[in-house]
Amino acid sequence: MTEKTKSYTDRTWDFLCSLKLTIVLLLLLALTSIIGTLIQQNAPAADYIREYGQANYELFKKLQFTDMYSSSWFIGILALFSVNLICCSIKNFPRVWKFFKEPLLVAGPGTFKGSTNTAEFSSKDSKQEVADRVSTLLKKEIGKPRLTEKEGKLYLFAQKGIYSRLGPYITHLSILIVMAGAIIGNIWGYKAYVNIVEGSSIDQVLSRNGTVPIDLGFTVRCDDFDVSYYPNSNRPKDYNSDLVILENGQEMARKRIEVNHPLTYKGITFYQSSYGPAGSAFFKVKATENASGETVEVKAQQGQNVPLPNGYSFAVTNFTENDRNFGPAMQMRIKTPDGKNGAPFVVWQNFPQFDVKRGGVFNFALLGFEQPQFTGLQVAKDPGVNIVWLGCFLMVFGSLSAFFFSHKRVWVCLEEDGKKTKVLLAGNAHRNQPGFSLAFEELQEKVETSVKNEFQKKEG
Repeated sequence: MTEKTKSYTDRTWDFLCSLKLTIVLLLLLALTSIIGTLIQQNAPAADYIREYGQANYELFKKLQFTDMYSSSWFIGILALFSVNLICCSIKNFPRVWKFFKEPLLVAGPGTFKGSTNTAEFSSKDSKQEVADRVSTLLKKEIGKPRLTEKEGKLYLFAQKGIYSRLGPYITHLSILIVMAGAIIGNIWGYKAYVNIVEGSSIDQVLSRNGTVPIDLGFTVRCDDFDVSYYPNSNRPKDYNSDLVILENGQEMARKRIEVNHPLTYKGITFYQSSYGPAGSAFFKVKATENASGETVEVKAQQGQNVPLPNGYSFAVTNFTENDRNFGPAMQMRIKTPDGKNGAPFVVWQNFPQFDVKRGGVFNFALLGFEQPQFTGLQVAKDPGVNIVWLGCFLMVFGSLSAFFFSHKRVWVCLEEDGKKTKVLLAGNAHRNQPGFSLAFEELQEKVETSVKNEFQKKEG
């Protein structure tokens, strides 16, 4: 007799339920995740060309390696893996659901003889008396038992931890929820950057690759930015931005953000990422004419010619906040009345008398400076993040249920054996058999002790 050929539908169903398919998909996800780790995602094209060359960049772009987690083939793998999980769950769930809908209330002879955990003893009390005492004990140790009478015998069935059988399905569901949240975040979310000069505002950000502007739907203003440094160095110790959210001209939110303390508004989060100078610095300079002793205080911008008495002028050509640990310093040059530029020289804020020794027409002192700064913000929107968190919670709950709890079942059969009542006891657990065997031995001793003690009381 030839084996019946399976239909196309049956073969497709078997393929989607296949454990081999699960393993292959997991390996593919692991492999592609390695690629996504090695190749920076959503970087500007210039970065890829500089590191890998033009030809490799074009290849990466065609294969969608530069935005792998949003690529059609990666989402396709996730979708097929989701279908595989759903089909496996549908295939196996009816067998598990049967434990809920149709528990084995009456155990057959094979259960009491073939189980690893069995016991048999006799009592001189009646079946009903023994059933009452054993029921009380099972209710305390396992759970409320169910009594069934069949063919002149009394059967007791008690169980504990039946919901642990749902653990794998809760875990499967959690994986699907996490993947759904990740896909939602990839499709409807984004990561972007923006630089805001202190005192100014923006209502758009640039996508991570720096090419696509994204409307926020509201305005972000930077009221202030400040940075502090470690002593005697240019290494930043901390930097902060005062951000204000505006809608229709009204202030909706305000927060001073720093690294790891972002501002979130309408699902969009602003992280403190970087900072830098914005435009030319402004300097407060005191100029003293050496011949007359006349002084003037002016405000100068870097690169701008500032007039002085008698047709002279000066310009700040360069600046540093810490010149060889001497503190702030500016480089200057003086223009004579006939338009000739003098040699550049340096003025230190912390040493105002140094320039007197230069012996020029004027000597200068740096009274202070103001360098406009921009705050660099990383902007992220992920509408799937709460879904991912829900999936993670369910994954922990499902894993704990699946691996650390077990479904324990105990059967008791009471039958007349002459003037005695024969007691048959059996039990099993679908996980951690050695641990259940120890628990069953303790239960057996308690059942025997309970029956014998009651009989002794009656005899006494």
